[in-house]
Amino acid sequence: MTNNVFVFDRNIVRKNRNRCAEKLKNHGFLIDWSMDQITTRLEDIKRTFPTALQIGNRSNEFQSNNFGIEHLYTLDIAEKLNPSIQADEELLPFAPESFNLVISPLNLHTTNDLPGVLAQIKTTLKPDGLFIATILGGETLHELRDSMNMAELEMNGGLSPHVAPFADMPQMGALMQRAGFNLPVIDSEKITVTYDNVLKLMEDLRNMGEGNALIERSKKFSTPDYFGRIVQDYTSKYSEGNGRIKATFEIIFLIGWAPHESQQKPLRPGSAQNRLADILETTEEKLTC
Repeated sequence: MTNNVFVFDRNIVRKNRNRCAEKLKNHGFLIDWSMDQITTRLEDIKRTFPTALQIGNRSNEFQSNNFGIEHLYTLDIAEKLNPSIQADEELLPFAPESFNLVISPLNLHTTNDLPGVLAQIKTTLKPDGLFIATILGGETLHELRDSMNMAELEMNGGLSPHVAPFADMPQMGALMQRAGFNLPVIDSEKITVTYDNVLKLMEDLRNMGEGNALIERSKKFSTPDYFGRIVQDYTSKYSEGNGRIKATFEIIFLIGWAPHESQQKPLRPGSAQNRLADILETTEEKLTC
């Protein structure tokens, strides 16, 4: 299950995350928030998971003691993030049915083959094992994308990608089903963060390991005039009454289960015991075309 489309330079992803390792404490708030939300959703499920895997090690520490976890492994592409296993999440080095739980806080959106990664995760889960993750969604940084595009069009007459093309909720629902997860649940939250200026936003992105890792990114050095135009456009369109600018982050939540015979199954087509027209107390009409 490979899409054969390479969007991200995985070497740059690794460099970005190694570079941010010592700065996450002051800049990794989105990843920490994602881990807290994953923990909250796990508490609602009220299950124990003896063996667990965390993909992505930029967040605050996972409170594994709350879920009966006896063995927790962390995996990351960046060695300076001190994972227990350094490996690329695009090629998971685990045998089938290894884990009761796989979590991933804001990590999988820079993989080139997300359908393949999701399929691998499902394979590593034991039957009735749980996958729960957050990724950046399509509305993320739409303000920055808009202002960068405007500046580049004005100065160069064309566009090069600066902000990654993130998936939306319907796409992620389809990918979870395609990967073979049962009972998938997809939802999202939009977080608005305010900054003194655009340069502070860019600094936060770099220091949380989310610098531009697109293969088709421009290799030219950006000029002060280019940044000046971005700042001017962003401030005029997206500033608040107090002069601070706003930035949107859409966080998509993914929950799915490895198949198991005990799980709820959809009814077979035609197996309903009651007619919808009878329930609604209406007359059924046949349409002809």
